Amino acid sequence: MHTISPKLIETVLFSDESITSLKNENDFGAAAKIFLEMQKRDWEQSIEGYYSLNRVQIKSFEFDGFKIKVQYNPDRLISSSANVDKDFIQKRKCFLCLENLLKGQKGFLYNKEYIILANPYPIFPEHFTIANINHFPQRISDIFYMMLSLSRSMSRYYTVFYNGPNCGASAPDHLHFQAGNKGFLPIDDDYNKLKELYGEILHEEYGFVCTAVDDGIRRFVAFEGEMEDSLIYAFNLFLGTYRSLQKTEDEPMMNILSSFEAGTGWRVIIFLREKHRPALYYSTGEDNILLSPAALDMGGVCITPREKDFTNITKDILAEILNEVCIGEELFGLLKSELKENLKKI
Repeated sequence: MHTISPKLIETVLFSDESITSLKNENDFGAAAKIFLEMQKRDWEQSIEGYYSLNRVQIKSFEFDGFKIKVQYNPDRLISSSANVDKDFIQKRKCFLCLENLLKGQKGFLYNKEYIILANPYPIFPEHFTIANINHFPQRISDIFYMMLSLSRSMSRYYTVFYNGPNCGASAPDHLHFQAGNKGFLPIDDDYNKLKELYGEILHEEYGFVCTAVDDGIRRFVAFEGEMEDSLIYAFNLFLGTYRSLQKTEDEPMMNILSSFEAGTGWRVIIFLREKHRPALYYSTGEDNILLSPAALDMGGVCITPREKDFTNITKDILAEILNEVCIGEELFGLLKSELKENLKKI
């Protein structure tokens, strides 16, 4: 870990009166929208990234009760093929540290600890990276509360998401979240149908609901409620249960989506992972498919940075990939049983 000097922070901060006013009202969603438009106007990398986004191709596959899209996005090649080997990570410069940001890249502070940045290689129509200003490792256990806070502060327009250090984070050594447009991911529209068709209520009390869902290719646990303390407590119970079942001292593999709506509160979807990348990612020749699932893929937008993969991928191949990287049915059954019992402590 290293700590950033206030002088360096000042050099990358974006200053604008309208953004300051919205921050004071805790409307970071509106502030981020204004900030992004200014970066798209003034920052060359952002101009190029969003110009490229206009050229992406999309195709969609219908499953029973839900949809999965595939996006051909060549600008995501660096992220999809990122080397996350520990030796490589230790040797390379961290691209989320303030001193290593791209030329012209600016940001604005959230809660004095995080900086909201325009993602230079967007997937969403509006895509942000929210990085800690210090070089802490990617770990959700102590900062889940911050994810809830961010998703409420940005709730007017955006969903916040988290990729675990071993299943999707291209900077596993630097604590960060991302955010993008609400309604962009198919699971935003499909969630209630998924609960109805494939869901099992594990706990429901005092406005808090925990649901486990297995739609045949993805397995996830979802928390819903307005009481922040209950959500944090439930998440800690889940994390302890999940870590024990995965028999690891490290963070168990997961991707998380968090959104907030006034009147109903938070919805937190936790995709349960067993593998970082599928076997087809490592195959040779024509069988190779460069698809490295993370939160957005699990939420229904799978990213293929190569045109051949976009062309060749089928509904069956997509289902095989997502099913392979999620935990198996047996472990999911154990998790449901133990979590149901542990949640009685709420």
